[in-house]
Amino acid sequence: MIDLAQPLFLLLLPLPVLAWFVLPRRQTGGSALRVPARLGVTLMGGAASEGSRVGRQKLLLPAAIWVLSVLALTGPRQVEPVAALKVSGRDLAIALDLSGSMVREDFFLDGKAISRLEAVTHIGAEFARRRAGDRVALIVFGSEAYYAAPFSFDVEAVARRIEQATIGISGRATNMSDALGLALKRLATSEATSRVVILLSDGVNNAGATNPRGVAGLAAQMGVRVHTIALGPKDLESAEDGERGVVDAATLAAISEISGGETFRVRTTEDLRNVTEALDRLEATDSDGLAAEIYREFWIWPAALAALLCLCFARSDAA
Repeated sequence: MIDLAQPLFLLLLPLPVLAWFVLPRRQTGGSALRVPARLGVTLMGGAASEGSRVGRQKLLLPAAIWVLSVLALTGPRQVEPVAALKVSGRDLAIALDLSGSMVREDFFLDGKAISRLEAVTHIGAEFARRRAGDRVALIVFGSEAYYAAPFSFDVEAVARRIEQATIGISGRATNMSDALGLALKRLATSEATSRVVILLSDGVNNAGATNPRGVAGLAAQMGVRVHTIALGPKDLESAEDGERGVVDAATLAAISEISGGETFRVRTTEDLRNVTEALDRLEATDSDGLAAEIYREFWIWPAALAALLCLCFARSDAA
């Protein structure tokens, strides 16, 4: 159903009529031609009839232009049926490890060997796209931690950033502490009812001056849950001495335990997919959502027609 955004503008419609009666007539002077009375009556009768018809035609165009202009000002519109976005009231930061060990090809997808990074970006992007209703941010870390995407409801944009993640952009070491600290710094000003960090790493914290367990304690004080994902076939407990590319699963488990989150051990691509589904259940996005009214505007049509009639009026007047 079409309604008007500014119906009070309809009060302008009778303005030209009021001006006709209220404003004084313009007086024009000139010389008169004297003719016989009978001839004058004959001439004036024909001229009056013709003048009356032409006068009505000249008034019709300005009247139509005025009505169309007022109609455009009222803003005719129609409500479009738009599904309301489900809003969870949650801010969720994904901290993604981009250290050098993520290049190892010890994961499989569809029977093909892929790197850890390819597995994470593929599954991680799917996970981000399912977070509609959350405000999601992306942090990437190696030797340093950086914000790759700020908190936003645009989960598609965050998913694309995950897919574009590149090894080496943030250094090749593993700095879990700074990644978690950067997430907490942004979440400190958040007014969300639920604040969550998902920290994924495949290595051992070997950069930064802060102990990851200490940062986890700060998260607990702030009421921020940290879910951790330990990625890689081997961890420190099961690996041989000096073996490279192993994950410190014990530290990641301690981070989640201290902060009240959950920890997950991922050795295969299927494990990673199961983790994202488990996180979906832990941090469900179901909610009533925010009602939204989207309007389709129609003011352009009367405005365009009024402009076209103005052009016609100007041409006829010039002729």
